[in-house]
Amino acid sequence: MRRLPLLALLLLTALPLRAEETAPACVPPGVWADGTGRRQETAPLLRRVAEQPAVLLGEQHDKAEHHRWQLHALAGLHALNPDLAVGLEMMPRRLQPLLDRWSAGGLDEATFLKESDWRNVWGFDPAFYMPILHFARMHRLPVVGLNVERTLISRIAREGWAAVPEADREGVGNPAPPTAAYRERLLETLAAHNRPDSPPEAAERFIEAQSIWDRAMAERIADTRRATGRGVVAILGAGHAEQRNGVPHQLADLGIPDSAVLLPWDADRPCADLDGRVADAVFGLGPSKEPAEPPRPRLGVQLDPAPDGVRIGSVLDNSVAAAAGLAAGDRLVSAAGNPIRKPADLTAIVQRQAPGTWLPITVRRGEATQDVVAKFPAE
Repeated sequence: MRRLPLLALLLLTALPLRAEETAPACVPPGVWADGTGRRQETAPLLRRVAEQPAVLLGEQHDKAEHHRWQLHALAGLHALNPDLAVGLEMMPRRLQPLLDRWSAGGLDEATFLKESDWRNVWGFDPAFYMPILHFARMHRLPVVGLNVERTLISRIAREGWAAVPEADREGVGNPAPPTAAYRERLLETLAAHNRPDSPPEAAERFIEAQSIWDRAMAERIADTRRATGRGVVAILGAGHAEQRNGVPHQLADLGIPDSAVLLPWDADRPCADLDGRVADAVFGLGPSKEPAEPPRPRLGVQLDPAPDGVRIGSVLDNSVAAAAGLAAGDRLVSAAGNPIRKPADLTAIVQRQAPGTWLPITVRRGEATQDVVAKFPAE
């Protein structure tokens, strides 16, 4: 289980659709264009963008070429405005002291990855992000954790924002209501992953959770800008920024209406997406010569830490967990013979699971202990 299923569901990156192999690229490789696909000269474009208080560099998390482009864009902006900070969706705000030590040169890479618990906190290949982190450290740029704990987002989607006590909100304020277009997009995303008969309140909680996630990142960007005067270059999923919904919308509500959204543009992405609003500028990428990071095994449960260990908060429909008979409320005892004391214990075990294999899991259900076997599909 690379991440909690709900978080994977909420992770809204721009998932490109397949175009005909013979179709010309909307934006030629190596070319900057505006949101309609019209070519832009690099120097004037970056000069304008570098003056903005916040620049959002979108990505699809598992695409190496997107992260190479982000480094390219960051370097270009830094050449024009060295007074920058780098914000990372990948890191929750509780890790800010660790990020400060990294920026100051006080950690080596191995120690940083270990102390950040990268594999469990984020999960995507750290090699995608380390060049950006090294660039920031080389130039002594502040690195800011933009995110909140994934358990908070999961809780909101399950219970609603109003049910979360003030002390558990990690300092996040009430978000601006999402735009109608953003609501529609989120509902489409939910429909693609959920049963069509899901209750209306589940959809509203999903939208609310996404809005809080966007708000949390926007607040960190705005606070950093106001505290330091630096331009903040944010590395985040494209779905949090496209169409100026998500984080840009929340930034505007926080008094920063002039953020810039830059996106990588895959060769097979439909030209119709260049609607003039998708981003302030896009950069053309050539056809990918390498596969995206292979999908990792997923059990399909939302985990909740509890005083007596780890409990299953919910089970995703049509998941491995559902097929195995796991149920909400089950307390995890062990998996593959290893005790489960925290969510990361199960995460590590599931991520080692090969396709087509079986995983024995022991749970406590009520007063009884029960053994189940989770079968992971073959590739």
